[in-house]
Amino acid sequence: MDFDYKMVIVTRQDLKLSPGKLAAQVAHAAVACALETKKSKSKWFTKWMHEGAKKAIVKTENVEDFFFLNEKAKKLDIIATIISDAGHTEIPAGTQTVLGVGPAPSNIIDQVTGDLSLL
Repeated sequence: MDFDYKMVIVTRQDLKLSPGKLAAQVAHAAVACALETKKSKSKWFTKWMHEGAKKAIVKTENVEDFFFLNEKAKKLDIIATIISDAGHTEIPAGTQTVLGVGPAPSNIIDQVTGDLSLL
């Protein structure tokens, strides 16, 4: 099946998070992005949900990449959210762990994250 809409979550390779911690951070980004997209771009949200809510998890080297990708998404009018950890478990409070992008049309979101490798 071809997907016209997707969400992409960008993870940092310089953080050594446990699988459970990483999963929680990815989930935070997915929920935050989905809720914001539902509110501000409801047509995109509805189409994404009807297609099965496709999500891809990709990786980048460090937090600096988040800012570049976040700006790129904003210029293309895509919802993007950087998640900062509360600091209760593995990492200090305020550590920026993942960047959620979308959901958005795949051809637009690929302009932001299409060059990144899958996790």
